[in-house]
Amino acid sequence: MLPGPAALTVIRRAARRPVKKDAFTIDPYTPRMDEVELRELRMKAAVHTSYGPPDVVRVTDVAKPVPRPDEVLIAVRAASVNPLDGLTTGKPYSLRVMTGLRKPNVTRLGVDVAGQVTAVGRNVTQFKPGDQVFGLCLVNPHASGAAAWAHSQGAFAEYACAPESVIARKPGSVTFEQAAATPVAAITALQGLRDKGRLQPGQKTLINGAAGGVGTFAVQIAKCLGADVAGVCSSGNVDMVRSIGADRVIDYTREDFTKGDRRYDIVFDCVGNHSLSAVRRVLNREGVYVGVGGPGSRWLLGLVARPIAILVLSRFVSQELAVFLAKPRTEDLIYIRDLMAAGRITPVIDRCYGLTEVAEAMRYQQGKHARGKVVIGLGDTAASSTA
Repeated sequence: MLPGPAALTVIRRAARRPVKKDAFTIDPYTPRMDEVELRELRMKAAVHTSYGPPDVVRVTDVAKPVPRPDEVLIAVRAASVNPLDGLTTGKPYSLRVMTGLRKPNVTRLGVDVAGQVTAVGRNVTQFKPGDQVFGLCLVNPHASGAAAWAHSQGAFAEYACAPESVIARKPGSVTFEQAAATPVAAITALQGLRDKGRLQPGQKTLINGAAGGVGTFAVQIAKCLGADVAGVCSSGNVDMVRSIGADRVIDYTREDFTKGDRRYDIVFDCVGNHSLSAVRRVLNREGVYVGVGGPGSRWLLGLVARPIAILVLSRFVSQELAVFLAKPRTEDLIYIRDLMAAGRITPVIDRCYGLTEVAEAMRYQQGKHARGKVVIGLGDTAASSTA
């Protein structure tokens, strides 16, 4: 007996109604997925759904991302921790205008990434599955100012998407961990010295914070650009800073560089722990001060106080004083890639943590005593699962 019109209506409605299973919507007209297939659509990732210390970060199952037309999907082999990831604290409060007032709009963490391409968007032309790459997992790298860096696609995960415009092929001589340690810090150092500082061969350049993530790249890049480099660091890092190329190393526990007799053409400041008047004393008359770091603050006033002071003071002095925020740029990533391939710069890695240890890695990095970069390693697991 055939069903009547009313029964057919019920059947049609039931057929159109999606079936929910394990947070996935399954089309009833497709073959039923088994547990293995469902797991392939999931992955482990570090997320934070509230503001707070690193303890708010947890590693959990999330949906595997799908690349947009101009993006690639990367099986992550390594990622690295940056001050950017400190936005989980929700401080300074002024930045919540971009990240979410009461809770974060974007819950994924990690910008620096290295791994293997597993899928590409339809508009991608430079990469294909199997390529080993490194770069930046950003939602909108071409946005202006801080907005370009505000939203991460989440490199602290088994898989992550990245725009084609901000990734490059990894040199074969460079490990995934080294490649992941590079993008944000090296781009900041390169643009700050070459573009903002207009560094020329032979110029005397001081790097304050020479043992940190940006500082270790700044020492090496300044040498590549032909500078005479002095690095400021603690006693325990003197030998390391000298080993990466510094011509002179100043142990800040024994000597205050702002009270010395030496004068510099460029001061590249990754720390911001001295007053502008003190730093100006060691600058030549036409010298350049480039600030890329400074004391933190919970409020907008503390965040902008130093930039405002630099802007006002620079109108009345012959020296050039500037604060600086890097821009994600393909050509700079390729420039840095070529320096690494040639062995002219080598990333300095302090510690390597596993994906389940992201909170601990962030806590260590935020302690501001890391020597070089702090890396999250995923080993061969993610990449091998796509082979």
